[in-house]
Amino acid sequence: MTTLIFVAGAYLIGSVSFAVLMSRAFGLADPRTYGSGNPGATNVLRSGKKAAAALTLIGDAAKGWLAVFLAIRFAPHDADGLMLVALVALAVFLGHVFPIFLKFKGGKGVATALGVLLALNGWLGLAVLGTWLLVAVVFRYSSLAALVAAIAAPVFAMLIQLRPELVMTTAIMSMLLIWRHKGNIQNLMTGKESRIGSKKADSQSA
Repeated sequence: MTTLIFVAGAYLIGSVSFAVLMSRAFGLADPRTYGSGNPGATNVLRSGKKAAAALTLIGDAAKGWLAVFLAIRFAPHDADGLMLVALVALAVFLGHVFPIFLKFKGGKGVATALGVLLALNGWLGLAVLGTWLLVAVVFRYSSLAALVAAIAAPVFAMLIQLRPELVMTTAIMSMLLIWRHKGNIQNLMTGKESRIGSKKADSQSA
């Protein structure tokens, strides 16, 4: 019962869309109606409101961190507790990607995954964040940065000797994140992908 409560709670936390909430707070259009149609920070940035995008990024990362932090804080310190943490990490990520509040059509999970990894292991989260930033700065493609970071995440998790259950959770999130970017992969291959900082109109014409 405890595991069910933690997992269900994590999923509901993940289902809260800060992209939609911040867009409403700033009087912006619903992020699902323009650009990529993705309720995430990168698409909110296309509205031109950097503050809304920043708060979306922080909120989506914070919910991933919070759910896992609570699981680590209150779960038993044994094998069962470790499995609970792994399940909670996956549940909050799935909540963002398939949110019950948005008819299961959510974001791609980059910021939430980062929050999860920071809670699981600070060095792991920072390594993945550094990878994302490096690729984003050099190539200016958010999607490419996310894909490279997703591929690197389970490798980093193994290098720092994270427990096998948590490495598996990291790998599952990475695979789901890559799958969620399948449209971006096609756009990258055909040169149609929008760069970071593209305006709303540019995004729509791409």
